[in-house]
Amino acid sequence: MVSRHALRPPPRGHWLLLIIVISAVAAALVFEGWTTHEVASEQTRKPCTHPIPKAADTGEPVVRIAGNTVETAGMPARTVALTFDGGPNPVWTPRLLDLLREHRAHATFFVSGAQAVRHPELVRRIRAEGHELGSLTYTGSDLGSVSGPRTRLELSLTQTALAGTAGVTTKLLRLPLTTQADTLCGGEWTAARRAAAQGYLVVAADRPLRKPERGVVRQYSQTDTAYGQVKKLLRNRKVEKFATVSEGLGQAPANSPASTVGHWQGKALIQVQGIGHTFVDAMTWVLGIAGVLALLRLLLLLFLARTHVRRLHRFRPGSPWLREVNEPVTVLVPAYNEEAGIESTVRSLLASTHRQLQIIVIDDGSTDRTADLATRIDDPRVMVIRQRNAGKAAALNNGLVHAQHDIVVMVDGDTVFEPEAIHQLVQPLAHPAIGAVSGNTKVGNRRRLLGRWQHLEYVFGFNLDRRMYEVLECMPTVPGAIGAFRRDALLGVGGVSEDTLAEDTDLTMALWRAGWRVVYEESAIAWTEVPTSMRQLWRQRYRWCYGTLQAMWKHRRALTEVGPAGRFARRALPYLFLFQVVLPLMAPIVDVFAVYGVLFADPVSSIGVWFAFLVVQLLGAGYALRLDKERLRELWAMPLQLFVYRQLMYLVIIQSVVSALFGTRLRWHRMQRSGSAGDQLTSEPAGRPHERLPSK
Repeated sequence: MVSRHALRPPPRGHWLLLIIVISAVAAALVFEGWTTHEVASEQTRKPCTHPIPKAADTGEPVVRIAGNTVETAGMPARTVALTFDGGPNPVWTPRLLDLLREHRAHATFFVSGAQAVRHPELVRRIRAEGHELGSLTYTGSDLGSVSGPRTRLELSLTQTALAGTAGVTTKLLRLPLTTQADTLCGGEWTAARRAAAQGYLVVAADRPLRKPERGVVRQYSQTDTAYGQVKKLLRNRKVEKFATVSEGLGQAPANSPASTVGHWQGKALIQVQGIGHTFVDAMTWVLGIAGVLALLRLLLLLFLARTHVRRLHRFRPGSPWLREVNEPVTVLVPAYNEEAGIESTVRSLLASTHRQLQIIVIDDGSTDRTADLATRIDDPRVMVIRQRNAGKAAALNNGLVHAQHDIVVMVDGDTVFEPEAIHQLVQPLAHPAIGAVSGNTKVGNRRRLLGRWQHLEYVFGFNLDRRMYEVLECMPTVPGAIGAFRRDALLGVGGVSEDTLAEDTDLTMALWRAGWRVVYEESAIAWTEVPTSMRQLWRQRYRWCYGTLQAMWKHRRALTEVGPAGRFARRALPYLFLFQVVLPLMAPIVDVFAVYGVLFADPVSSIGVWFAFLVVQLLGAGYALRLDKERLRELWAMPLQLFVYRQLMYLVIIQSVVSALFGTRLRWHRMQRSGSAGDQLTSEPAGRPHERLPSK
């Protein structure tokens, strides 16, 4: 039978878009990490294993290699070739350029390709003021200890960077971590030969003790010390000319115009590294803020959970001015193809210590034996209503029409109640301002790993959140598995709305807007059956998340209202939006950035931060388990949860947000049931009932 909800196929193109975005970000981060962090790990060179060839060891700083032929050259007398390594440096390169312009001197700048694409305006200024550009490779790493392909990549990327920034290429190369020509020994000589085969002229420097008037190539870094030395040298009256390397050698300029293709490749390189650098800077801030928010949230949860425990007596039996609630209760059980567990659910309700019950099972057009099994239960308190498939909200409203009592409990068809659960659940309704009560939902089928993960989520996530929500008076959801309501409160808001798929969240928010309060009763325990496969879990959480987004949007105007409605909205809606929408949407990129930190930044610090957050979460989860009287041994599954379960949850949120933006409508999905909600109860040893918080 076709569901009442209009169906449209969920959007699929966004997954391709997500893959493209994540891949692009990952590629940009890998490139940024290689050019920024891997460089720092290679700033020392290996000792030479053999000296420079005699043909090159002439004391001249410029070396030309053509096959087996080696030629050297130097500057003529009274000529100084000023050369600067590294950069461009945003602080010292402009000051050096100003100094050179003041003395009408030219120089050769051996730039790092990675720095060139970060500061293209400085590279363009170097060329515009008549100076010469040379290559110091892309990362400035020791070429003597890298492979041939890595050497070619370093050189070609630098040429691409120069083409994109200044529109030129260069024939000059200075090998990183070298000074005089005799330092081109061992692996450096091999690298020099590789570069020469690509047409490069290798430029070293003269010894510092050689007098400038004899003609020298001087090598400087870009620092305050180098600035002072250059300033002093420029005042030397014995020097007639401060020239570039090419000018000093009397050769054609080493810089030539880049091709159109090379120019656009350079522009693309600048964009890629710019994206990576910007992303790293932005994510550093985002991770810091997100980490602080997550830590503050956890501390707030723990503090308010403790506050909740201390304040329980105010609205529970035992308070001097609150009576015990013994009024009859109507229990509504909407069911769609729940034959595996409907009998267990109804029989657990019939075993309740709260004897005055009316149990209404609303069969929503099931195609299995759900209605027959419920009808077969021989008890006058049980009523079975059959209807055509119309959705869960319609089923609840149909049951509400037949409700005979002023207190209504809503139950999912896969839930098993503890005997005292209903009586405990309705006790807060003794307070006249309370319109609804959320019970404590626990995972029954938790023996497998997926069930354990959901068990931890229910205890550490949902139930701990509910304690906080009650203290802050902003409970956003009374779960469909176990919740108690005043019948007149339900009728006052028009029953259960069919506008959203999260009918429980929508209803709870509507009650707040009608002026009712909603609280949490942790001692009212019901056991639910959770999905046993990733596919089922995806479908369930997709519906939950999508419906919650619908409810938040529907009740957004409550943010400007006064009284309980405004207080609820201004506390709950921003919290839900921040921690259940915004931060999870960023999680995929955060994960990519975490891998980046391990691979390229400081792996010890990155792993240390991860373990620190894990320890904090384990402590929080341990406290939540203690509050719910659960065994701490379940914590062993939590580290594994962070690698699989977490990723599934944020993908669900991405899918839900996209579906909401596209206006996709979903049906009331059916989950394959096995009737295992009561597994945890039946697994308790005989004579040892399940531990729970005592009645307050």
